[in-house]
Amino acid sequence: MSKFSDEDGIRAVRAARYVIESVVKSQDVPDLKLPASFKNKGGVFVTLKTHPDQELRGCIGYPEPVAALEEALVDSAISAATRDPRFSPVSADELPNLVVEVSLLTPPELIEASSGKELIGKVKVGEDGLIVERDWAKGLLLPQVPIECGWKAEKFLEQTCRKAGLPLAAWKDPKTRFFKFQAEVFSEEKPHGKIKREILSGQDGCNH
Repeated sequence: MSKFSDEDGIRAVRAARYVIESVVKSQDVPDLKLPASFKNKGGVFVTLKTHPDQELRGCIGYPEPVAALEEALVDSAISAATRDPRFSPVSADELPNLVVEVSLLTPPELIEASSGKELIGKVKVGEDGLIVERDWAKGLLLPQVPIECGWKAEKFLEQTCRKAGLPLAAWKDPKTRFFKFQAEVFSEEKPHGKIKREILSGQDGCNH
């Protein structure tokens, strides 16, 4: 059951776009008018992709509900555009060719599993995102990633370990902890274009 309406998602993406364009153009961050539910704490990720190639251009967020969703959305939008260590900051010239995607997250839940086989069985590709933790290492992949990449559960576990800088087989070690979460994903069909709720099972092409 959806926690957020389509209108909530549209407002979130428009707000993220507004924040990104303001920051990239060195303007003040705007005062956003979001629904009251965005005052509640929530996890969120903002993703930027090139259009029409759909190449990743930035993706940062809050995996856990540690701040008001509105605050987390603003900070994630700024970070995706200017602080993603994998990319240079977005320039004003790029803005007309970028699409904005917002993922609104449920709180992470520890996956209890006594074996690798049981762990695989508890990961639902197309529904779950994953967070892996092992000692100092931590990594996250959003639920849309394995669908975009055509991964099954085992590959998803391996690549989440890779994202954390762990060996691919680290998921088999009982000392490695996995958490799962879900996301409601909303994105622009084209820059400044129509915003839709993503149906994760219908995606293809890996860009993460």
